[in-house]
Amino acid sequence: MPEEIDYHGWKSIVLNSGEAEIVIPLEIGPRIVSCRLGDGPNLFHNVAEELGTKGDDEWHLRGGHRLWHSPEQKPRTYDPDNHAIVVTDASDGGVTLEAPKADASGLFKSIRVDAIGEQQFRLTHTIRSENQWPVTFAPWALTVLERGGQAAIPLLPKGSHETELLPSYSIVPWTYTDFSLPCWSFNKHFIGIDTSQAFVPQKIGLTGYPEWSAYWQEGGTFIKSAEVDPDATYPDFGCCFEAFCNDFMIELETLGALRTLECGETVEHIEEWKIVADLPKPDSDESFAEGVGAVVDDWMSSL
Repeated sequence: MPEEIDYHGWKSIVLNSGEAEIVIPLEIGPRIVSCRLGDGPNLFHNVAEELGTKGDDEWHLRGGHRLWHSPEQKPRTYDPDNHAIVVTDASDGGVTLEAPKADASGLFKSIRVDAIGEQQFRLTHTIRSENQWPVTFAPWALTVLERGGQAAIPLLPKGSHETELLPSYSIVPWTYTDFSLPCWSFNKHFIGIDTSQAFVPQKIGLTGYPEWSAYWQEGGTFIKSAEVDPDATYPDFGCCFEAFCNDFMIELETLGALRTLECGETVEHIEEWKIVADLPKPDSDESFAEGVGAVVDDWMSSL
């Protein structure tokens, strides 16, 4: 069974993959609040004043990793996760986290977390409809990371003007997105976000990308991957990936395809995580290729 600890006032369990560990609170969720390498710092952002809070009816950011459903809309999307979860199938290698009840939209959320390698985890996000009528949505997995690092959002491979006559993907801004700000960098092979230069909310979405994204910090580089179905319809003008940042955190977000579920039907959305130490900061095409790009080339081939 996973080790049980107190994490800033929440009864929690620790799931260890060997070189990396994550912390799962049992009194809120389903959610993951910490991810770190060895004795290093938490790569996830926690909202300090919300640590240990539970039991109320307001939605709290809190930080860490959570499961939502898209498209985003208030109050539907912002359903509180403030009560104790149900833990099933727990072992040293994995655990299933279930919400205590369906949310206000009649959707029941669970996350299966498995340690699958020295630095790797697999998260299987599941949403089941308990509505008596069809409901359309996309599963949406959001990871909140600490400010001060560098995000790398890879772009699809370059083509030839002579042979590639049609566009291959779209970059989707939000109304408040301002690409003139210093937090953004547009490189040949990736879009960079320097969160130390992010002072106001910014957001971007992509309708196609190489199925992974990364966030570099001094304490380690967090990489996550999710498959994209090129024939499916995605929310937000077709976005399968989104990133949001502000003056205290950044979110790396993967989305599943839009699905219409009948009562009792489920949809799954799987992410693979890898946490790596001592990579160069991806702030140029050279450091991107030599660091996280090289790691991911090897990693993705094994998935």
